[in-house]
Parts: sequence; C-alpha cells; structure tokens
Amino acid sequence: MLENWVVMPTCLPLVRRRCHSCASERFRANGKFRVNANHKVIDAWLLALCTVCGDTTKLTVLERMNVRSVRPELLDRLHDNDPVLAAELLQDPVMRRRNRIALDWDNAWRLDTGGSDHLDREVSDVSDVSVRFAARIPVRPVRLIAEGCGLSRAEVGRLIAEGNLVSAVRLSGRLSGDFTFTLKR
Repeated sequence: MLENWVVMPTCLPLVRRRCHSCASERFRANGKFRVNANHKVIDAWLLALCTVCGDTTKLTVLERMNVRSVRPELLDRLHDNDPVLAAELLQDPVMRRRNRIALDWDNAWRLDTGGSDHLDREVSDVSDVSVRFAARIPVRPVRLIAEGCGLSRAEVGRLIAEGNLVSAVRLSGRLSGDFTFTLKR
C-alpha cells in the first residue's frame, strides 16, 4: 500500500542575515512590501524585522525597473502586501543570492501523514511511502521518517543499516525534493 506524506510550510521561514544594529542573524519576514516609484522607475523591497531588536531590513525585489516593464498583477500583489508573494520570493534562489540571505526553516513546517493508521500496523508489514514537498524546505529524510513513523532517529538509522529502510535517494543529508522509501517492519 502506498502512503502519501506532505511536508507543508506553516509560516514564512526566518531570514538569516546579520543585523547592523545588534549583530543578530535572524529576521522575520511578515509579508509587507515597500514600493517606491520615481518618475518612470520603480523599486520594491520585502521588509523583514530583526527578531532581537526589531530593526527593519529591506530585501530587494525590484531595483530601478521601468514601471511599464513590471506586470500589473505583480504590482497589485506588491501593493496588497500579498503573503503568498512573499513566500514565493523568499524561495526564489535568484532573490536569495542577490540579497545574500539564507532561510531558516526550523519550526516553520509540518509533516502531514494523512492520519495515524500507519502506526498501528503489524510488525511484518511493508510500507511504501511517497513524500512530497509543498515548498522547497530542506529537511533530513531521517527526521521526516522518524516523525512520520513515530520512531527515534537512532531507530531509523538502525533500520537503514539493516536494509529494512530503502530508498532510491540518499537518506543522509538534507532533501527538499520529492522522494519515496520502503519500510519493512
């Protein structure tokens, strides 16, 4: 039987960037944008607040763009402070590189296993599980499997070493893309 698990974001991730005021390294983006037009050019920033001192940093979204070259839908979303747009922009690798930021996904996602019936199966059952990511959230597969199956991470490591937990992808390290695994209990 194939089970489907989904890794879903619960909120926007923290932005890792050094604060100029207090030397903290974490900012919370709340989905607010600042848009500034000067004649025919426009600038837009995603605002983020330092988690320690509350200082604001601006993450560049548009820089010195001709107003006519910006899609009207994007402009409307910026003016409406669209939180979905903020999430999309934070996951954009070009924007992260331009602003020299990284994302901290700790406590910003949850695993939806579709119920807990997989925990009550017989010990001899074989489970095929498909894990899908609703966003590019880097997570260790061992952590996902431990959380989804109600096991400790050490127990998951033992199952991998014994060959009772197999996957086509490497289960050590971090993944942010869909994968499947088979668990033999």
